Amino acid sequence: MSYDVIIIGSGPGGYVAAIRASQLGLKTAIVEREHMGGICLNWGCIPTKALLRSAEVLDHANHFKDFGLVLEGTVKPDAKAVVGRSRAVSARLNAGVGFLMKKNKIDIIWGEAKITKPGEIVVGKSSKPVVEPQHPLPKNVKGEGTYNAKHIIIATGARPRALPGIEPDGKLIWTYFEALKPDALPKSLIVMGSGAIGIEFASFYRSMGVDVTVVEVMPTIMPVEDAEITAIARKQLEKRGLKIFTSAKVTKVEKGAGSITAHVETSDGKVQQITADRMISAVGVQGNIENLGLEALGIKTDRGCVVTDGYGKTNVAGIYAIGDVAGPPMLAHKAEHEGVVCVEKIAGLPHVHPTDKGKVPGCTYCNPQVASVGLTEAKAKEQGRDIRVGRFSFAANGKAIALGEDQGMVKVIFDKKTGELLGAHMVGAEVTELIQGFVVAMNLETTEEELMHTIFPHPTVSETMKEAVLDAYGRVLNA
Repeated sequence: MSYDVIIIGSGPGGYVAAIRASQLGLKTAIVEREHMGGICLNWGCIPTKALLRSAEVLDHANHFKDFGLVLEGTVKPDAKAVVGRSRAVSARLNAGVGFLMKKNKIDIIWGEAKITKPGEIVVGKSSKPVVEPQHPLPKNVKGEGTYNAKHIIIATGARPRALPGIEPDGKLIWTYFEALKPDALPKSLIVMGSGAIGIEFASFYRSMGVDVTVVEVMPTIMPVEDAEITAIARKQLEKRGLKIFTSAKVTKVEKGAGSITAHVETSDGKVQQITADRMISAVGVQGNIENLGLEALGIKTDRGCVVTDGYGKTNVAGIYAIGDVAGPPMLAHKAEHEGVVCVEKIAGLPHVHPTDKGKVPGCTYCNPQVASVGLTEAKAKEQGRDIRVGRFSFAANGKAIALGEDQGMVKVIFDKKTGELLGAHMVGAEVTELIQGFVVAMNLETTEEELMHTIFPHPTVSETMKEAVLDAYGRVLNA
């Protein structure tokens, strides 16, 4: 069968690209080998947020007296029910992707794809059958065979990276797959890596009452974020009882019958042994580039990802890549945007802008939340920028105080000469919802003057955003 576009992978990048292609009148098919929605809907973004919501509710319940409330009895987590809710949320969205494919007249091809030449793929039997009954195969899917398309988009995503000698075994050493659906809550846990995945699981399990230790090789947790912001986050996480080691690495592990001991080497060369029931390996992800036929076609890759331009084009005509497999930042919303840009370029739409990775927001949904867009203060100085920096604390915001969420900060970075907003960084309650205001401002090339003349509603936590801008120019009003 022949198509205008075939997309390999049905994660956020793949299925959104397929929908946009269909909207533009292109005959489209999508290949999937395991479950609709990819890692994000089934094992990543969505189910983790469902777990973190349960943790948030539990945290609030444990502080009911702070809000003048009386609660009879105790509130404690039911691990099976918490996980069950998370899986149900995932299943609902998984089914929704199948519905969207049908609604947009997109063919689903089930199996594993290999690009045999530009314009042709061969789909074989999937080596990863669906393993959960709530994630059934969509109806009326096509199967094994040879398919042709003028344009082939690789959207195969990424998988957990493993360190030699500390490979996850699914029992004592978990990846996010096992961490998402434990049979029972461990009493103690080591989290190796403090990026978004690691710190979110550390935060969740701590809320569930687990003794959590985080080990990070870099000097700060969440290393891609602004150091001042992560210092505030670390203080709050440690206040909640997390133990955090930075500038430290796990050199080896010893497995017991029901526990694991990590040898943690700190920056001074000393080694400390830490024993816990389980360990989560959260040391990053790597692109799924294997068995696609890329080497035979001469498609360029770099550090486990496909090399592309701002429109998703590879060095081979007619073949494209989007999302995690196309490199960092490995975020679902980046994948979606790249998918739309790629397809619109294929369709020949005028004025299609290439993806600007410098304007991709990053969000970490731990407690407290962290969100950012653009340059950190350190990166701006590294680039030789003459900058103005503004800060505003949640402790001076009326709505945050009323919510009982007064621990947080907004930080903004401007170019001193032009007034260009170079970066925005936040830590605190619901900052993952607030950050989009600064993302829009950066995309519209909004200056500091325009932001200062924007009216923010009162009382809202969003007022901290304007106050931070005012602070950068010596005009802060409420601090």
